[in-house]
Amino acid sequence: MMYGANPEQLAQLGRTLHDQMSMISQLISTVDKAIGSTMWQGPARQRFEQDWNGSFKHALHRLDEAFGSAGRDCISRSEELLRIMGG
Repeated sequence: MMYGANPEQLAQLGRTLHDQMSMISQLISTVDKAIGSTMWQGPARQRFEQDWNGSFKHALHRLDEAFGSAGRDCISRSEELLRIMGG
């Protein structure tokens, strides 16, 4: 059994994860703007806003951080592999 990674594929994964971070930030911004500009009254809105500003947005921020960390790690490991391989 062989262990390891293809440096180019690992770097591409890192870039893909980094790109997803901007999509998550855009999603958060879009929903925030939509909530702020929508004429919606009542308990359903209050529940949604509480969930959005509480657990939903928090989960997306955690996902954003995880993608950033994993993306940086993939790129760093790819660079290290290339250095070790002499490439």
